[in-house]
Order: sequence, then C-alpha cells, then structure tokens
Amino acid sequence: MGHAGAAAAAVRYLRSVPGPGPAEALPRPQLRCVRENERAPLDQAEFRRVLGNFATGVTVVTAPPTEGAPSPAGFACQSFSSLSLDPPLVCFMVGRTSTTWPRIAHAGAFCVNVLGAGQGDLCRAFAVSGADKFAGVAYDAAPASGAPRLAGAVAWIDCTIHAVHTGGDHLIVVGRVTALGADGPDEPLLFHRGRFGRPAAH
Repeated sequence: MGHAGAAAAAVRYLRSVPGPGPAEALPRPQLRCVRENERAPLDQAEFRRVLGNFATGVTVVTAPPTEGAPSPAGFACQSFSSLSLDPPLVCFMVGRTSTTWPRIAHAGAFCVNVLGAGQGDLCRAFAVSGADKFAGVAYDAAPASGAPRLAGAVAWIDCTIHAVHTGGDHLIVVGRVTALGADGPDEPLLFHRGRFGRPAAH
C-alpha cells in the first residue's frame, strides 16, 4: 500500500470507530512513495547524530480507556509541535509500528502532557514497550477527552484527532485542541544529543 493509501486507510479506520469527534482528512498534495533512485545516501546513525543537535521538549501523549482497552494508553514523544492558531491545531509524530498508536486512534482523542524538568524518570517509563506505564503514576482525567493528565506536567493539551497523514516510517497525527492549561512548574524537560536537561539560567 502506498503512502496515500495508508493515509486514507487511517482516516477510514478513525471514522469507523466510536470516539468523541470525527476525524476529517484535510486537503493535501498528492502523496506517493519515494522511489529507490530518489533516496539520499544518508547513514541513519549520522542522521540521528546531526538531528540530535536540535533541542526539543519532551511530552507524554495519553489516551483514555476504551471499550476494547479498559486501561489508558500512553507513550513518550519528542516530535510534538503547535500547528495552527485558527483553528487551534497541534501535531505529533508516531512510528507506524507503534503498539500504542492503534489505541489512541481507537479512542479518537488524546492529551499531550508537557513534562517538567524533574520528570526524566517518568519519560523513561513511558518509553518502554509492554510495561504497565501508569503503575504508581499520579494523574486525573483531562476535561474533554478523559485521557490521563499527568501530575507535575508543565502543561497539558486536550485534543480530538483531526487528521492523519503519512510521513515515511511515521504517521503525522493532527489534533484539534478542545482544552488546555499550564499549571505545573516553570521549567520544562529538554532532550538534546541523547540526554535530558533543563533550560540554562539566564
């Protein structure tokens, strides 16, 4: 299946499952797979090393329990960004082989938790596959989606899934913001060159 077909299939799936809001595909350019002769001769390790120089914040994307999955879902995510002010949209990227993504898609909604500087261990716990990631984690329910809102997070953004696009070996998930807040500590958790950090003092 080509990238365009995968994106269309993702949107069809999201429309077929119950959730708090419909997932609508946005107008986009024609998508196609990259041909072998178009691939840049890049070493993946070098790609990671160079891109690691771009410092990012760290989030945990969570989803509420559903009828088929009675426990909440979540994963650690660096590739999160604001996207649009009008309408209010954000996006995150998730690997196409992720085992957490189908549960988020089924829920049709998610909450982005922006981690604070002291939550490195929490991030590591949510980066592990197959474990009970919420064991011993304090949280309450986000007001619109019901997804876990983690205690101690710098900020939270509650969303419904708006659209899904393909991007190589990842999916680009666009969320429409329904509620948000910044109630935690001032300092965010940063990730740079494979390590956690915090903003330098001015």
